[in-house]
Order: sequence, then C-alpha cells, then structure tokens
Amino acid sequence: MEENIAKKGDKNEETRHQRFIRIATKRTNKALNDIRLLGNCSNKSGYDYSEQEINKIFGTIERAVKEARAKFHFSKNKEFKL
Repeated sequence: MEENIAKKGDKNEETRHQRFIRIATKRTNKALNDIRLLGNCSNKSGYDYSEQEINKIFGTIERAVKEARAKFHFSKNKEFKL
C-alpha cells in the first residue's frame, strides 16, 4: 500500500496518506471547535439574534460542507469531453 511506502526511500518522510491524516485531523478538530464556539452565541443573556440570522449562518455552513464533500467525489477535470 502507498501509505506504508515513504517518499524517496527515506522512512522518516511521511507519505501522502500520512500527510492527509495529519492535516485532515487537525483541520477537522479546528472546524469542530469553531462550531462549538459558535454554539456559545446561542446564550440569549449575552446575545440578541433573529431566526433569519441563524438560518443564514447555518445555511452558509451547510453549503460549505456540501461543496467541500463534493470535491472528494467529483472529478477535478472541468474540461468537456465527448
């Protein structure tokens, strides 16, 4: 498997899969923490907001998640071929 083969034969260098795991884990944890912090804004004693504002925030987040997921599943080649 590619994940077990180090680049350039040097076992101290990480593979592309290892780099993915390291970076994706860090970025996922950061995103989850930021979402948790956003949830802190729900405290009505400290903040005033409308349902429309909440829908706008979470609609934007949901669209961004769908776009990011699509990048993993669809071809990056935008060129038309017949």
